[in-house]
Amino acid sequence: MTSYVDVRTAVAEVGLTVRGGFVPQPADGVPPLPDGRSVSTVILVGMTDRAHWNAFRAAPESRDGQPHPLDRWGHRVLAAVAERTGAALLEPSVGPPWWPFQRWAQRAEAVHPSPLGLLIHPDFGLWHAYRGALAFADAVDLPPVHEQPSPCATCRDRPCLSGCPVGAYTTTGFAVDACATYLSSALGEGCLSGGCLARRACPIGQRATHGPDQARFHLEAFVRHHRV
Repeated sequence: MTSYVDVRTAVAEVGLTVRGGFVPQPADGVPPLPDGRSVSTVILVGMTDRAHWNAFRAAPESRDGQPHPLDRWGHRVLAAVAERTGAALLEPSVGPPWWPFQRWAQRAEAVHPSPLGLLIHPDFGLWHAYRGALAFADAVDLPPVHEQPSPCATCRDRPCLSGCPVGAYTTTGFAVDACATYLSSALGEGCLSGGCLARRACPIGQRATHGPDQARFHLEAFVRHHRV
């Protein structure tokens, strides 16, 4: 039977990290396995530091010139992990249907919605990502979730909401067109080279901020997808 340590080891070997797990309830919207069996355990997998980004940059997908290199790399390596551990793979970038990864993440570890709509982690702040979920028919013993309050609960100034130079983030939502237009102009170079200024304004997780190549990769991909 696969153990949590087995999964953590297999995930680490492909350059990613385990992000906790949970026992699904009906409200979680976890689909049955391809063979119709119910899922007993879900373990999330993602990226939290530079080493995980470097694993992608060393992969052939990062330099083959084809679309969606990060998604393709994540699918390839996590499909291999799923086969090795006897799991089914669910991915946030593959749909429809689109799986509720934010709900699952809040079941798996101490993350909370931030004013930007992104999930904030007590250590990594806004600089982390989920690449997939491994769904198991058999129960896997999970470590306890160490509940922690949201860092945003005691943040009075909310610098994230005032950090965007075009005010794309507000308490009512995200102005996609305003952000994409700014990034497409010469004025957007500061974000492209250093990462989203609104995210950078958050004091939590500063050690996990994206390096220049990672920042540019993600924001240029955003602009291509939302070009106005």
